[in-house]
Order: sequence, then C-alpha cells, then structure tokens
Amino acid sequence: MQGKTPLILDFDASVLSLDRDARRIPLGAWQETIRFGCSWADFSRLEDFLCEALPDDYGCVFTGSGDFHHLSLFLLRKIIQKTPIGEPGLDVVVCDNHPDNMRYLFGLHCGSWVSHAAALDGVRHVHVLGICSPDITLPRAWENRLTPFLRRKLTYWNVNRRADWLGLIGRKEYGRNFASADDLIEAVLPVLGAASRIYLSVDKDVLAPEVARTNWDQGVFTEAHLQTLVAACRDKIIGTDVCGDVSKYTYSGRFKRLLSRLDGQEPLAAEQAQAWQKGQRDMNIRLLDWLDAAAPAS
Repeated sequence: MQGKTPLILDFDASVLSLDRDARRIPLGAWQETIRFGCSWADFSRLEDFLCEALPDDYGCVFTGSGDFHHLSLFLLRKIIQKTPIGEPGLDVVVCDNHPDNMRYLFGLHCGSWVSHAAALDGVRHVHVLGICSPDITLPRAWENRLTPFLRRKLTYWNVNRRADWLGLIGRKEYGRNFASADDLIEAVLPVLGAASRIYLSVDKDVLAPEVARTNWDQGVFTEAHLQTLVAACRDKIIGTDVCGDVSKYTYSGRFKRLLSRLDGQEPLAAEQAQAWQKGQRDMNIRLLDWLDAAAPAS
C-alpha cells in the first residue's frame, strides 16, 4: 500500500483535492441508485461497472459520504480476490460510530454491510470500533443481525453504550463496553497486534464533531485515537477505505427520503456542507499520511 495512488469513487463530489496525485472515478450517475441503500441487483451492476473502471493497483479508497459505506463490501471482496490471504485469515477493522450490522429488507445499505463482510471466505473476524450509537442498546437489539455473533465472527467495541443482550445468545464477550475511548484503545491494541493481515475501513463519524463534522450522529474519537489505531496496524494493512465526508443530497424517490429521515440524518444547507468539506479535506490528508507511515513497503 505504501506509495500507492489514492482512489476516489466520486458519487457526490464531497472528497476535495487530497493535495497529492489521486485517481478519481466519476460516479455521479449512480448516486440516486446506490446512496444510502440499494437492491442487490443494482449493487451487482455497480460491481460489474467498477471492475471494468478500477485501475489495476491503487491505495486508500475514498467513497465520500457515509451513505456509501456499503461500498466497503465490494472493496473488501476485491482485496480478497487479488490477495492470497492464507491462515489465520483477514481481520477487518471498522472505525464507526454505528455497528453497520443492522437488518435491511430491501438489499444492502450503509448500515447493513458488516454481517455480509463477516461471512466472506478469508475473513477471520470483524471488529467495529468506537460505537456510541443507540443502535446496539436493548430496545434496538432486534435490529442487529445475530448470525456473525453466533459464528463468533464479530465484536462490537463500544464507548458508553452496552450490548449486554448478547449474553442472551451466549455471546456476551463479543460486546466490549468501555467508559472512554482511551480505555477502548488500550484494550484493542493487543488484538490488533495479534492480527496477521488487516483490512481497515474508516467512517469519520467515529470522530467527535470538533474533529471533523458529518451529517450523522457522531462518536468521541479524537485524531490521536485514530492515529494510534492506524499505527497499531503497521505493516499489516492490505486495504483501506474511508468515508464520512459530507454532502447535501435530496433523493428524487420518496422511499429513500423517508428512510433517511427515519435513520436520523441531519438536514444540511449547501453552504454548511462546503464549509465542513474543507475540514474533512484536511483530515483526509492527515489520515493518508498516517496510512502511508503504517503501510507495508511495496
């Protein structure tokens, strides 16, 4: 990954210039179809298109708004296809304020991709780090997919949120609860140290609002927390994607407009989005510097 050209999958024009060479693939025509969620048939059509459009080699992939986090499933599949994984398998590390392991009846969406990632051949375990969302609390436990827990393939790492209901299915140890982000980082470092190969997916809504603003509810990680995690993956990262940039979009279809409102997305003025994008750009550049320092030599 070291020295490889970053790739921008440009659905929403939210990822500003990265102050270095980057490959940008325009995907605005797909935005309405893919953003937030899509049918499996539409996701498969996009996969076919991207398989033709992607360069042979690339570095960190930026997918724009967190509404596109389900693109991580495609990117993870590509990494597994082209990279011999071997034993003990690949650990997927997801930095996210949300579990992204929720039920979705209409295909795939940005909050449901983790369970599908955990089911991929070659994936040993998925760790979702930094969850502060009420998605994992008891009243919403029924919305969380249970299969990856039953298969011992998924762990929630939470700050001031508890998923004690996992004890009801005999998997209490897969909901790790911490009083602070500092405590979480201290506990996860040995786990990352024991991993052989890591795919890293970062949704910047894991960060506190004063670090980088998104239009989703946000977590409590600081830059130092994220930088420490990236450094702990040194020489093990075989793929990375980043989302959580911010863009204003109005769906043409009523169904997605309704779903986004129900999911608590904050309304956003165009001027506000532009101001936040500038802060996101600076965060992206720093994140790329950390990833370059942690990446295996080519």
